[in-house]
Amino acid sequence: MSETLVDLAGLSVGYRARGRVVPAVEDLSLTVTAGETVAVVGESGSGKTTAANAVLGLLPANGVVTAGRITLAGTDVTAAPERVLRRLRGPFVGLVPQDPMVGLNPTMRIGSQVGEAVRRRGVDRRLVPAEVREALERAGVDRPAMRARQYPNELSGGLRQRVLIAIALAGQPRLIIADEPTSALDVTVQRRILDHLASLVRESGTSLLIITHDLGVAADRADRVVVMRRGRIVEQGGPREILLHPREAYTRHLIAVAPALSHAGGIVPRHTSVPPHPAPAGPVAASPALAGVASVSPAGGSVGAPVASTSELLRLDRVGKDFRLPRGGESRAFTALDDVHLAVHAGQTLGLVGESGSGKTTALRIAMGLESPTRGRVLLEGTDITGASWSTLRPLRRRFQLVHQNPYSSLDPRFSVAQSIAEPLVSFRVGDRASRTARVHELLDQVALPVSYAGRRPAELSGGQRQRVAIARALALSPELVFLDEPVSALDVSVQDQILTLLARLQDELGIGYLFVSHDLAVVAALAHHVAVLRGGRIVESGTAASVLTAPTEAHTRELLDAVPGQRFAADLAAAGATATAGTTATVGATATATTDLAGAATGPSPQKVSGATAGLEG
Repeated sequence: MSETLVDLAGLSVGYRARGRVVPAVEDLSLTVTAGETVAVVGESGSGKTTAANAVLGLLPANGVVTAGRITLAGTDVTAAPERVLRRLRGPFVGLVPQDPMVGLNPTMRIGSQVGEAVRRRGVDRRLVPAEVREALERAGVDRPAMRARQYPNELSGGLRQRVLIAIALAGQPRLIIADEPTSALDVTVQRRILDHLASLVRESGTSLLIITHDLGVAADRADRVVVMRRGRIVEQGGPREILLHPREAYTRHLIAVAPALSHAGGIVPRHTSVPPHPAPAGPVAASPALAGVASVSPAGGSVGAPVASTSELLRLDRVGKDFRLPRGGESRAFTALDDVHLAVHAGQTLGLVGESGSGKTTALRIAMGLESPTRGRVLLEGTDITGASWSTLRPLRRRFQLVHQNPYSSLDPRFSVAQSIAEPLVSFRVGDRASRTARVHELLDQVALPVSYAGRRPAELSGGQRQRVAIARALALSPELVFLDEPVSALDVSVQDQILTLLARLQDELGIGYLFVSHDLAVVAALAHHVAVLRGGRIVESGTAASVLTAPTEAHTRELLDAVPGQRFAADLAAAGATATAGTTATVGATATATTDLAGAATGPSPQKVSGATAGLEG
């Protein structure tokens, strides 16, 4: 029999708060053997990460093991001192943390940080640079020699995640715990990383414990799937057993809201027919909360009134961008964008997709005026704003807003929900205290949060609730254009579904234009009217979402689509024949009645306005 590397027996973990211990994991029993890949799946708050941190001895100061035992390779480490755990971290167990934005030291170059893990193995320091480059390359980092000279702030979120994976691989551990290892990665890099991790499992007997909310990853990669809810295991078994014949309504719900698995691994665009020249959406009334406020938008209309036509809001005209590189390499400049041409219309969504490092974030920053293009122009409703000064852009920023990628770092922890939402109104001196309060209440209702949440702090909210607050803040000035920078990549699939449904409803009601930057093609399909595919800083394919996502003409686009998690499970499903297909159809259909009870909110698009007082708030 294979050696058992991890054995959790009746593990219970809680967090001390206000004189009591709040349970987070209860009676968890789980084993991982050598060469095995286990996926632990569940929504945010299900206890997945708490269990992983307990194994590593990385629980926060208020975290405590209240019952059970943790055994690593036959050694009981439940109450082991830090010096013992330090010897195990790296050579025995490696961690790929979830958040690439805070997982790296901002004061150290990438090569030095990967080199630390290499040196812990006793490698001769003359060989360390070569080992660092090899680890970066194995983790899917392009131009590893150049990246090793860069600092974390010079890399995209996806590249930072790859560096964290390289650090874990550099230690050559027997067990890798990967906490949402691919949530910040595009699908092709995700596939390369997971393929490499799978090869380690096969060739060296390394075990892999994947903590994920992505059922597509679990379906394609795991030998065993463990489904957790509210700190307990509700179901476990092989991926085929779990995904084709789930016993629990909660598992069926997770399958139904997974963008790829709900369509048996396929990509189904929400908008299958888009007119070449968008038809007018019709007039929209001004916000009653700001009625009578003596404030005029730069376009001459009421701040509370969204744009009433589907005209062109934004255009990037043959934009290019070069960056200077640090000394010591062969090249002194890096071309991030080259001859990029994009247009966003009111009431429609342009999805900008591509691999990490393809130039998506650079294009977004240039569109917002946060970065100046080296070549080309940026036009906002026909007005050239290329290289505009801060004083010129300041009034224009009322017309476009941003929803950040990470809901955990986009809100000021000192501000209440009401203060965060009202911040743009205060900054632009719109209205008085009473009208701002009324506007905040109106926005909370629009994003399906109750008014009672106005006094809460971000720490009291879940990730999905924080992202709803961030969306409400972005809508405070009734912008015509909203930039969405990976708005759901940090959220589990159930909450993703709720946020995407919310964004679609708000667009239908308010006529907002979205520039939606994402690496997740299944997520883009749920919202985009048009799609542009970036590769190496150039647009390689563009068109309607239906044409690009279902009948791509470029090999790179087909590669992106083929790499969507769930494809292997879909192929297995097809090979199983009509019986398995019918079973899956019945499974997905059976979730319709359970979804509302389990997620706390309807997951399908709804033309009706959702009241914050009655909508579910688990996400």
